[in-house]
Amino acid sequence: MTRLYLDWNATAPLRPEAKEAMAAAMDVVGNPSSVHAEGRAAKALMEKARAQVAGALGAEGADIVFTSGATEAAALACAGRGLVCADVEHDAVAAWCAPALAVDRQGRVAVSDPARTALQLANSETGILQDLPQGLAVSDLTQAFGKVPFAFNWLGCEMGLVSAHKLGGPKGIGALVVRRGVDVPAQLKGGGQEMGRRAGTENLIGMAGFAAAAEAAQRDLAAGLWDEVAEIRNILETELSAAGNGTISVGNGSLRLPNTLCLIAPGWKGETQVMAMDLAGFAISAGSACSSGKVRASRVLTAMGYDDGQAGQAIRVSIGPGVTKEDVGRFAKAWTAAYSRALARAA
Repeated sequence: MTRLYLDWNATAPLRPEAKEAMAAAMDVVGNPSSVHAEGRAAKALMEKARAQVAGALGAEGADIVFTSGATEAAALACAGRGLVCADVEHDAVAAWCAPALAVDRQGRVAVSDPARTALQLANSETGILQDLPQGLAVSDLTQAFGKVPFAFNWLGCEMGLVSAHKLGGPKGIGALVVRRGVDVPAQLKGGGQEMGRRAGTENLIGMAGFAAAAEAAQRDLAAGLWDEVAEIRNILETELSAAGNGTISVGNGSLRLPNTLCLIAPGWKGETQVMAMDLAGFAISAGSACSSGKVRASRVLTAMGYDDGQAGQAIRVSIGPGVTKEDVGRFAKAWTAAYSRALARAA
């Protein structure tokens, strides 16, 4: 059985460019904080990676603070700032903010005070894109980076969060993007690395892989590969929505990421769908979040007005370049057949 990976929003396959850059960085011996020749060579590689990530983000002139991932970047950006957000935010952001903002049925968030608000550019479960107001305090750019065109310098926000593995880089490396002049107190204190904002010996190998992946992702975006992905996603959406029994395509009609489909299948639990598709050779995600082994209804969907039952019957299919019409057709056939069997058992 040839497996098909349809969970790109969880993590994208490692790009060959990132793998090559990481292998080369492994041969760089020095610590970037050392003043000898080896240390200077390591620091030069690190600053090159920083400039590459800034360029890919359209963040020239901003500070790129490398972190262990977007979760750490969220803590660095949001902790102690008294920010508000909506319940559609990722847990890494919501953990530091008061859930005070309203969300409509199309997943759109109403912002009244941008300077005190954290608002994502794209939602990981539904793919829904937000219009970011000028002066926004923090934006989670993780899912949008490399999939839709934007430049940090155009967004008008103070800080942005990104993660390498969502666009084909290595896991365990991300960044906080900081508009020049914005104060970000360090949470990890020590040697003063990362402009005094994040102490600890730098992950040079991860930085190199992140930078290579970011540049490759932007090349793919400019070449129109994600437009092709959107066409294939739309084909899949049409086929699955035709399965009947009141299936709901969440966010259909809203601006979305080109690769994301969130579907509610009445009468069929999301985690059961994931298991059935896994056995059939397909990797997808449920629209529910797992915490300490307990499955709960997606708060993203309940925030949008879906009830707990509907939220517990959602799946997310997220694809990427290289996934073909034949691939999604094979998935649609397997999913539709499994749904029919599930409904027959429940009858």
